[in-house]
Amino acid sequence: MINYNLAKDTWGNEELSAINRVIESNRFTMGSEVELYEKEFAEFFGCKYATMVNSGSSANLIAIAALILSKKYELNPGDEVIVPAVSWATTYTVLHQHGLKLKFVDIDLDTLNINLNEVENAITEKTKAIFAVNLLGNPNDFEKLTKICEKNNLILIEDNCESMGAKYNNKYTGTFGVLGTFSTFYSHHMATMEGGMVLTDDKELDDIMKSIRSHGWTRNLTEDSIYYEEKEEFYELFNFIFPGYNVRPIEMEAAIGREQLKKLNNFLNERKRNGAYFTELFSKLNSLNIQKNLDDSSYFGFPLIFESKNKRKQIINLFEKENIECRPIVAGNFTKNKVIEYFDYEIHGKLNNANKIHDCGLFIGNHHIDSKDEIKKIFNLIKENI
Repeated sequence: MINYNLAKDTWGNEELSAINRVIESNRFTMGSEVELYEKEFAEFFGCKYATMVNSGSSANLIAIAALILSKKYELNPGDEVIVPAVSWATTYTVLHQHGLKLKFVDIDLDTLNINLNEVENAITEKTKAIFAVNLLGNPNDFEKLTKICEKNNLILIEDNCESMGAKYNNKYTGTFGVLGTFSTFYSHHMATMEGGMVLTDDKELDDIMKSIRSHGWTRNLTEDSIYYEEKEEFYELFNFIFPGYNVRPIEMEAAIGREQLKKLNNFLNERKRNGAYFTELFSKLNSLNIQKNLDDSSYFGFPLIFESKNKRKQIINLFEKENIECRPIVAGNFTKNKVIEYFDYEIHGKLNNANKIHDCGLFIGNHHIDSKDEIKKIFNLIKENI
């Protein structure tokens, strides 16, 4: 039996010590550990500001809310946002929750990211933003995507929750848009139990996000915030300026994140070595497709797209016998999910490629340790049965 898990534990004694450090401090909700982690995270990825929240989904939530609440970005309920047809649910639901119209565009079957030729054709006078997703570690073509946004005066937002550490033209994904979101859930590149982060170079957006993650109050705004007003200190304990949420992180998650961040380069290097080996092997199989690395992928996982739904079912059955964990390629064609009935949306053209991976695709995990032996065994299993 091969025994290949979707994800593996990345913690060591350092993370356990960090938890104990928080316990000894007796400060468990958002405090100095969160503040330090935000600073270190922003520095690592070369951005000015970072806002930590309790999940990558919440990162998407406050990112979209901040754009709507901002004084400089003209994104309002009813506006149209272009999205790829393949992503996780909370790429889309946050747009619905803020009254935005979703326009679904097909993906590219090689990169599994949004088809940029289709994007250009999908833009109308109602389009105000593109919410790009770097899928399974693979960066978008940001040279072309940025030009499209500049030409059409569109806001570029990145859902980078699956692609921490990926680069395009030697620049980290999650830093091309006005906002970039990250997840540190257990199965991701680094793990803080639950956790998310939003990066931006825009001070106003950062101020808004730091307010709305905590009910919309002013307490976490500093004197350099454009929303800061000198008032009675007692009153500022409960002073609300935005319609906010409670999506605050806890100190343990941040303390763990600080330790994980120190190890991230090593995690990424091993994932990339595994990814290169996977690509070397599986590109030899003409009867299936794998994801094409556009530039510098951080290899969240390894997608496999078979010739038919029956062939995928056959491989899934083999995987179950060998205890190889696998999943759909994110949510497949998201418009096939029942939740779409609640959305204000439009489908641009045909979603043939999204349908293909919906019916015929799956992915297996990648790990932060050398997994070449297991990858070779999985390759041989598929080669013999394809």
